[in-house]
Amino acid sequence: MSETWWRGAAIYQVYLRSFADGNGDGTGDLAGLRGRLPYLAELGVDAIWLNPWYPSPMADGGYDVADFRNTDPLFGTLAEAEKLIEEAHEVGIKTIIDIVPNHCSDQHQWFVEAVAAGPGSPARERFWFRPGRGDLPPNDWKSIFGGPAWTRVPDGEWYLHLFAPEQPDFNWNSPEVREEFLDILRFWLDRGVDGIRIDSAAVVVKDLDSIEESYTDHDGVHEIYQDWRRLTDQYDDRILIGELWLPDQPDRFALYLRPEEMHTAFNFDFLSCEWDPAALRRVIDLTLATHIPLGAPATWVLSNHDVTRPVTRYGRADTSFSHNDRGHGAPTDLELGLRRARAAALLAMALPGSIYIYQGEELGLWEVEDLPDEVREDPIWERSGHTDVGRDGCRVPIPWSGDAPPFGFGDGAGQPWLPQPAGWRDVTVEAQTGDPASMLNLYRAGLRIRREFLGDGTMTWLPLGEGVLAFSRDSGLTCVVNLSAEDVPLPPHESVLLASGPLAGDRLPTDTAVWLR
Repeated sequence: MSETWWRGAAIYQVYLRSFADGNGDGTGDLAGLRGRLPYLAELGVDAIWLNPWYPSPMADGGYDVADFRNTDPLFGTLAEAEKLIEEAHEVGIKTIIDIVPNHCSDQHQWFVEAVAAGPGSPARERFWFRPGRGDLPPNDWKSIFGGPAWTRVPDGEWYLHLFAPEQPDFNWNSPEVREEFLDILRFWLDRGVDGIRIDSAAVVVKDLDSIEESYTDHDGVHEIYQDWRRLTDQYDDRILIGELWLPDQPDRFALYLRPEEMHTAFNFDFLSCEWDPAALRRVIDLTLATHIPLGAPATWVLSNHDVTRPVTRYGRADTSFSHNDRGHGAPTDLELGLRRARAAALLAMALPGSIYIYQGEELGLWEVEDLPDEVREDPIWERSGHTDVGRDGCRVPIPWSGDAPPFGFGDGAGQPWLPQPAGWRDVTVEAQTGDPASMLNLYRAGLRIRREFLGDGTMTWLPLGEGVLAFSRDSGLTCVVNLSAEDVPLPPHESVLLASGPLAGDRLPTDTAVWLR
């Protein structure tokens, strides 16, 4: 693969805890993932991105990191992580890890030291400790997970946490914090990781003196990531990927993609977009207009570990996604949702740039909305006073084989950490492998064709009516997606390469996509 492998890559997100359980304790682990590398190679992905695998009390699914230079015993050993990187390379798969610069765990050695050291100590300079306003916190900022963004320690000072109280925010004005993270990057790059996904990349710099909640997208963040880029460029073929939620701010988004900064960033406008031709076209045009002048490739994402699964989302009256309202419990037509998710997959794969696939997306899994309250682990559930069920429903362990849970996720000795629905017996990898019309085989075929004809490059829109998205790619492949209420005629073509559903002769049914030569 060339040194710009990432420009057109298909990247598969592994939520390690829910991918495959190698030791039968009910939790996915490195042994399980290593055993499933042949599956990922056959699927046709170029890289895997793993959510945090570091030692963690798991107050927020591992995003509360206690030690950035090790792996959690729940998942395996550091030696196993090194082995995974090596074995993945042997089957042509790159490895991208998740780095969390905004915060750590309250059990991280630095934070334990800071609490013990007391007000005014150098140890506290690494975090945001402040005196309160009497019995009130330093300001009225709210946590992204609900509730106040400040927690008080026994000596009376307060510390800032944009997320859960177990996740104290680092103070990036501290030279020690900056040097520490450069060293963490070196640690993993030296072990052969091919990319760094930067969690919550836009919120690391704060202005506590502002009356507003001033913590997103300060200019000071760019200096940090330019330092990271200089370091990353000392290694061959390594990339930085930003998690940036900056809705409707293409100019600000673009600053992170300058040549001296990140290589790519997640495209959440596309993920959040409703199933509507005008809205989708607007997002696609805006994405390309933002990326092309910078020479950066776009990324296309339909789901991840934080958002409602597409099969559920696209089966609702409101098909958009918002963190503020997940639409939990809204009536869902799963058959319609699956049909649209299949079409959306071909649309996303055909667009110029790279694509991210969240585990289980290729199986057409739906959001598990009926989890018992007592098993929910997402801090959003508690922090919202049980008004927001949070993200556990898209994190349920995936089904591999068999007719009943744990569906081959592990050996059944320990039941999966989140319960799987019985209805998943029809969507296991085993059940779908032998079915030519399955979602899994659609993804396998799509990724195979994509590797040959699509990926990085340019596209040209074709005028086929306002309810239809149609474009041609450099290779001559044409993608047509019918979002109108009626069948539409296919444009002239030599052959059909792939369709998301059955065609009606030479017409394309509604909510269906096709790739033509």
